[in-house]
Amino acid sequence: MDFLKRLLEAAAPSGFEARAARVWADEARGFSSVRFDDYGNVFAGIGAERGLSVMLSGHLDEIGLMVSHVGDKGFVSVKGIGGWDAQVLPGQRVRLLAKGGDLIGVVGRKAVHLMKGDDRDKAVKLEDVWLDFGLDSDEAKQKIRVGDVGVLEQPTLDFGNGRFAAKALDNRLGAFIVLEALRRLSEGTCLHAVTAVGAAQEEIGAFGAKVAAFELAPKLAIIVDVTHETTQPGVDEKDVGVTPFGSGANLCFSALTHPKLNDLMLAVAQKHGIKTSLSAYPRFTGTDGDTIAVSRAGIPCVVLSVPLRYMHSPSEMVDLNDAQAVIDLIVAFCLELPGDIDLSRCEALFTKRPRKADANLS
Repeated sequence: MDFLKRLLEAAAPSGFEARAARVWADEARGFSSVRFDDYGNVFAGIGAERGLSVMLSGHLDEIGLMVSHVGDKGFVSVKGIGGWDAQVLPGQRVRLLAKGGDLIGVVGRKAVHLMKGDDRDKAVKLEDVWLDFGLDSDEAKQKIRVGDVGVLEQPTLDFGNGRFAAKALDNRLGAFIVLEALRRLSEGTCLHAVTAVGAAQEEIGAFGAKVAAFELAPKLAIIVDVTHETTQPGVDEKDVGVTPFGSGANLCFSALTHPKLNDLMLAVAQKHGIKTSLSAYPRFTGTDGDTIAVSRAGIPCVVLSVPLRYMHSPSEMVDLNDAQAVIDLIVAFCLELPGDIDLSRCEALFTKRPRKADANLS
């Protein structure tokens, strides 16, 4: 848990992942080789030159803010890095990674008492808020420049029952999972060369994973991310799927994920009694799998996710038992992966498929 907390509390928006990457790399050095590429990805590997090459990918970046203007009165305008719901911003604290050292400030907005007419009921937009570091104009312009980046400042919260809230669970949790799976595999007799990747820049286009996959050229890739937990008020299970806390590893069915790998993953889960749920995303998965799948001449992919509440907010929430299920499933899958597996899609279409999602979900 200490590793996960340190990883989550690192300030590392898309394109500026270095702080999270260093935490991840320091942990990985205890049991694997570690290296970085020039794009910002970090790699940890075991079993070089043996069996199949398997890529485990979880992205390290989080959504963030970039300074676009420092005003004459010290107020700072920003643009979003990644997909923000601006409703969550007013009143939050922010950490700015300024050149002279980090600055802690607040996100400001006109007080409701000063609003007139319909303005009170309008949805907040990013241009309606600003950052306030308690500085006057000259000091703000001296310490802050256009292009500086920041993230919301929020400590982790452990509820003590397996549930956990923090910023950046999307998707530091995935980066944590792939490294913990690699740790487990390093202790056993895995017959394959497995590389875990802490990928950069997923939130702005899944670019880091595409670069990493091109370099690694793996036989197959397992991508770990988060999905929406579906007991929240207002969530339509017919659209999103049935993924409550406690449902274990979510397996994504998509045109971009590989049918044979999906079936094999499901069979391994059933064999080992690992809880699973299924989700349908007919086109894109919304994960690094979308760019990995079309890297090089095409890389067979499978996408596993952890149910998460309040996505892209400073208080995302997960049940760590679901994260453990994903770790267990990846480890079992890699240990049982046949070295002669045929990943031709034409062959996969005619393979007998498991019919039952999970005997444990009753």
